[in-house]
Amino acid sequence: MKRMFAVAFAALTVVAGCGGGGEKGSELLIGLSMAELKEERWQRDRDMFIARAESLGAEVVVQDANGDPNTQIQQCDNMLVMGIDVLVVVPKNADAAAPIVEKAHRKGVKVLCYDRLIANSKPDLYVSFNNVRVGEIQAEQILKLVPEGKYLQLLGDPGDQNATMIRDGHMNVLQAAIDSGNIEIVATQACDKWSRTEAKRITEDVISKHEVDAIVASNDGTASGAIAALEAKDLAGKIPVSGQDADLLNCQYIVQGKQAVTVYKPIKKIAEYSAEAAVAMAEGREVAGVTTTVNNGMAEIPTVFLDPIPVTKENIDETVIADGYHDRDEVYIDEE
Repeated sequence: MKRMFAVAFAALTVVAGCGGGGEKGSELLIGLSMAELKEERWQRDRDMFIARAESLGAEVVVQDANGDPNTQIQQCDNMLVMGIDVLVVVPKNADAAAPIVEKAHRKGVKVLCYDRLIANSKPDLYVSFNNVRVGEIQAEQILKLVPEGKYLQLLGDPGDQNATMIRDGHMNVLQAAIDSGNIEIVATQACDKWSRTEAKRITEDVISKHEVDAIVASNDGTASGAIAALEAKDLAGKIPVSGQDADLLNCQYIVQGKQAVTVYKPIKKIAEYSAEAAVAMAEGREVAGVTTTVNNGMAEIPTVFLDPIPVTKENIDETVIADGYHDRDEVYIDEE
């Protein structure tokens, strides 16, 4: 019955994974709620998660909230009605997603927060990269290149707790240089929805008013917006810019010298681990590798942190290219 409902529901979803021939041969149904799927990075997460879950005999039904917190809540309600065994959520808004957890628990369904933590609720597991460390890596790399000067700090979406953790990482590194007077942050602004367009607008405005020596951007989307603004002023490559996610465009920027660093979060690792954890949770088994907790404003949430990797022009071949994340020919498209 559950499988028939899943097929009927699939017409309303972005993706419906079908098991069969898997290692376990179970009838498990996993709900995967994505905040949005516009960015290349999240499409990769979705596909790798589904592939691993299917290999374990589970079915996956995916919903794309298209950046709308209310839509995400409604979609999760629908998946609970169809009888999912476990719910995996990439929340659009940390606070707004709290009812998702409460409703799931009332149905006896456990919730795994995928790479973004839901606030003020009690999800069962949080799996992410250490986002404070992501921010530290970004700031360390830029500070190494510009130990003195004026900085623009581009933050992520204000409703995403990852953005807050990344900013905390920035400040862990930059505060001493600020206190000593070596650097000055001339502007700190959040980019709604991690928007490239918003980052471009902010950067255009700031560089028209201030002399900027470095830009600490919180992800590759905001970095590409900043770089677009710099290109218009013939400043690309002259002002170091950070990012994260190792998007193809940004890896191209790195080899071209337009971006100083991206932070590579091996997507296959988080996607496959989360799929394995979701199956274990659905089957009532203990999840391996839980070593810490994170406070989300209500409780200490069992957490698994994976390690992020800085990627620069010097090590890009040994990291994202060696892992097969991008083909070398695509990354070096303008360099050959």
